[in-house]
Amino acid sequence: MGYQLSRKTADEVFGKLKERYDIFAPKLFQGEGCFSDTDIIRYGKIDSLDEIEYERRSDYSFKEALIAINETLFYFTEDETTVPSCTDKKLLIFLRSCDLHALKRLDAIYLENGPEDFYYKRLREKASFVLMGCSQTCDTGFCVSMGANQTDQYDLYLKLDGDFVLVDCKSEELAGYFQHLETEDCAVTADYVTENKENVTLPKNLSVDSFQNPIWESYGSRCIGCGRCNFVCPTCTCFTMQDIHYRDNSNVGERRRVWASCQVDGYTDIAGGNSFRKTQGERMRFKVMHKIYDFEKRFGYPMCIGCGRCDAVCPEYISYANLISQLAKEEA
Repeated sequence: MGYQLSRKTADEVFGKLKERYDIFAPKLFQGEGCFSDTDIIRYGKIDSLDEIEYERRSDYSFKEALIAINETLFYFTEDETTVPSCTDKKLLIFLRSCDLHALKRLDAIYLENGPEDFYYKRLREKASFVLMGCSQTCDTGFCVSMGANQTDQYDLYLKLDGDFVLVDCKSEELAGYFQHLETEDCAVTADYVTENKENVTLPKNLSVDSFQNPIWESYGSRCIGCGRCNFVCPTCTCFTMQDIHYRDNSNVGERRRVWASCQVDGYTDIAGGNSFRKTQGERMRFKVMHKIYDFEKRFGYPMCIGCGRCDAVCPEYISYANLISQLAKEEA
């Protein structure tokens, strides 16, 4: 059972939530796209429900609300290190079903894959998630094929419906904001798509021999190594480290964790001048096999959730969806 609120009442609830939560959602940034005079939809802090982009998929995923693109891990002097403080407010993040499935992958990587990541955990524990339903499929998504098109693992479901807002609340903490309001009880079911324009078949007979498949060089020959596919992906977690030394004292500075990409030159460089995966074909193979083979062997489910952002953002029109479907045919 859910609630139907007037838009005025919903705005009042939102105002109260802002007092305790930093609220992040996909929003339109006009003129801030990668190319001149283009817009982009990405996550940012919002001040009203009107700012949320409900109709279109975000170009970047929700993960930048939990994992900063450029994050200071600690400050250092000659004598000590200091970890930056975390925000006092809790987080409320609006996201779609596929991204909620991606959250499960991030939790596996940062919390279940060896020692817990301190920086991820302290934000993750503060976060609650608001599901945004999907009334229609996006162009390049294949969430249905990946089983990520629907979920009930949300704290709050919210749908804007004209002059009303429909709400389904599973969180006891958030439920307190809706109690004693003038609401109407009603059945609320999250919208989700049942069919995509893209249908993908995952290969089920991959082995070490699959690493020699010529498909990697075929697709890799078109890749320019820009890394955009990794940056928009909600489950990619590659990063690099930077030590920043201040000009007034070279012994004082900060260490930062910065998003990186397994597709770019230099990512696998090591001491002595050696480098793993020198060609784009080798890098393509690593990325794809990690998404649909290595990760599943470790955790029991594929890393990819079928959001389709990588296909949409690629400047060379390389289709990850077509690649794995073709691989499935060859490996059958």
